[in-house]
Amino acid sequence: MENKDLHLIEHLEELRQRIIKILLAFSIFFVGAFIFVQDIYHWLIRDLDGKLAVLGPSDILWVYMMLSGVFAIAATIPVVAYQTWKFIAPALTKDESKVTLRFIPGLFILFIIGISFGYFVLFPIVLGFLMKMSAGQFETMFTADKYFGFMINLSLPFGFLFEMPLVVMFLTRLGILNPMRLAKARKLSYFVLVVVSILITPPDFISDILVIVPLLLLYELSVSISKIVYKKRLATMEPNLEAS
Repeated sequence: MENKDLHLIEHLEELRQRIIKILLAFSIFFVGAFIFVQDIYHWLIRDLDGKLAVLGPSDILWVYMMLSGVFAIAATIPVVAYQTWKFIAPALTKDESKVTLRFIPGLFILFIIGISFGYFVLFPIVLGFLMKMSAGQFETMFTADKYFGFMINLSLPFGFLFEMPLVVMFLTRLGILNPMRLAKARKLSYFVLVVVSILITPPDFISDILVIVPLLLLYELSVSISKIVYKKRLATMEPNLEAS
C-alpha cells in the first residue's frame, strides 16, 4: 500500500514539474510577444480603414495582453505536446513512443493552419457580410477590444479544431479509436460540431454555415484517415498473430 502511495506521489510530482515547465514556456513566449505587440497590432489592422477606438486606458493594456496571449498559446503548443509525451512515455511501448513523438510537429502545424483559415478566410468574409448589413443603417465604430475579441473568437477555435484529423490518426494508431466507432458517433459528433460552430460565430445564418461546413468536412476527413490507419494497423498485426 505504501509503495502504491509513493508511486502516486512520484507521478503527481512529475506532473507538477511538467505543468510548471509549460507555464514557464508560456510566460517566456508571452513576454516575447508583448515586446513586439505593437508591431503585431499594426500588422493585424493593416487593411482596416481608420483607427480603432478605446473606451479607457485599461482597454489598451487588455488588447495588448489578449494579442500576446494568443501568440503565446500558439508557440506553447509544441511544449505542451512534448511534456505530455514525456509524462506518458513510460506507459507506452517503444514503437508507440516513437509514433507519438512524430505527431508533435504536426499538432503545431495544424494549429497554425487552423488559425490562418479563421483569420485569412473566415474572418474577412464574416466581417464583410456584417458590414454590408449595417451599410446605410448604422454608423459603425469599432473599439479595439470588440474588434480583436471578435477576431480571436472566430480564429482561435479553428487552431484546435484543425488538429482533429491528427488526434484521430494518433488514437487510431494506438487502438483507442477505429473508423467503426467514428461512424457510429457521426450523428452525435455532427450535433456537437454544429453547437460549437454556433457558439463561436456571430448570430447569423451565413456565419454559422461558413463554420459548420469546414468542421463537418474535417470530421469526415478524420474518419477517412482513421480507415487508412486502421487498415495499416491490422496489416501489421496479422503477421504477429500468425507467428504466435
